[in-house]
Amino acid sequence: MKGLAKDLAHLVGPEGFSTDPEDLLVYRHDAIAYFAQGEPAAVVLPKDTVHAAKVMAYASQNGIPLTPRGAGSGLSGGCTPVRGGIVLDTKRMKGILEINRGNLTARVEAGVVLAAFQQAVEAQGFFYPPDPQSKSVCTLGGNVATRAGGPRAVKYGTTVNYVLGLEAVLPDGEVIRTGSSCVKHSAGYDLTHLLTGSEGTLALITQATVRLLPKPPATCTALAVCPTMEMAARIVSETIAGGVVPSMLELLTTASLAVFNRFVTPPLPEEGEACLLMEFDGTAQEALRQAQEMAGACRDMGAIDVRVVPQADEAAVYWMVRSRLYPLVVSRFKRVVTEDVTVPRDRIPEFAAKVMGIAQEMGLSMGLTGHAGDGNMHPTIRMDEVTDALQARADQAMARVIKAGLALGGVISGEHGVGLHKAEFLELELGREQIALMRRIKKAFDPKGIMNPGKIWPPELAS
Repeated sequence: MKGLAKDLAHLVGPEGFSTDPEDLLVYRHDAIAYFAQGEPAAVVLPKDTVHAAKVMAYASQNGIPLTPRGAGSGLSGGCTPVRGGIVLDTKRMKGILEINRGNLTARVEAGVVLAAFQQAVEAQGFFYPPDPQSKSVCTLGGNVATRAGGPRAVKYGTTVNYVLGLEAVLPDGEVIRTGSSCVKHSAGYDLTHLLTGSEGTLALITQATVRLLPKPPATCTALAVCPTMEMAARIVSETIAGGVVPSMLELLTTASLAVFNRFVTPPLPEEGEACLLMEFDGTAQEALRQAQEMAGACRDMGAIDVRVVPQADEAAVYWMVRSRLYPLVVSRFKRVVTEDVTVPRDRIPEFAAKVMGIAQEMGLSMGLTGHAGDGNMHPTIRMDEVTDALQARADQAMARVIKAGLALGGVISGEHGVGLHKAEFLELELGREQIALMRRIKKAFDPKGIMNPGKIWPPELAS
């Protein structure tokens, strides 16, 4: 790497990169702070696609590993530079280039923060549904790279359902533009959606064209506290089977209600095992009717406490607390290990029972939250102390949780991606044949193996 700083200064200017040890330190990990892996030789912050392409062509010529990075808010180690090299931080590429009212599309740069983009389109009466809990900091490029989801996926789908086209830089510096701004597109291989979810292993995403929806005129929130986790899970599966599709449907443990009670009145009962937090949208009458019907069903099935919250400002408090639960939990414990497993919605009761059984058998404090409306569950182990033995037991428990989800027809990740965190389980879901095919695709895009090396593949296959 001799002369790297001099070369980068020539390519992107002195303000476009850093080799300062203090700057490099923060790039060793993503939002899993204890999961630090490697350290880059340099961080480059390209201001546009031209800058990015120059750096990538230089890296290709010199065999330097490249690690794309958005906000670093991921939970799978996907943006950590395990082989050193250059981190490509897209935070300076933050332009909302176009909001096309007539076509219901928008074109944005990769570093645009999701919440800022949503505010911009909603100011014009539009709606961009994908809403990962980290939306106040996460970027559109990172969302596309991981197929990010969120609570609204139950009704509206995830990021992949909204990406129409991409601008991306290939490892050798060549720029490609995939897809289009058309809602229907049927020419050639679908490179847009091949890159969507590729976790920076094929190319650097620099721009995205996404579709928008008209903003729903009203929403209504409902909440139900359930005596058992199994009852809450059964309500979810029976609700979906009955044709009621909330815009958001979240499953929480009642341990979370102590946090809610710091912000909401009247206080929620903290007995029982689980809580369902739901939102319905449409016209004001439609949203209220659906919320009331859901509340009635929860009462009929034995919920301890049920409430309907039609007032937008009051409902916003409930959803604010929900979005901040993870950082609040992290702040209360020495370490928090969270997983991301999706199961078919009708198998949620079985999965919940298996998770609770594993926690009890292994003597671990484990909660279960998630976007229950689409089956995306987040088992979480909370540690009051950190020891090698306890971490080993937590890892063993989470391996059992992942395998339990797979046995129920589930998948190893619903929205966080594979990164480093899930690589050892990939073969259990996909099998060797699919992995071999994907690696051939990787080779076609990245023959020198410099794009985000060490990610996705099982450790013995990582390149």
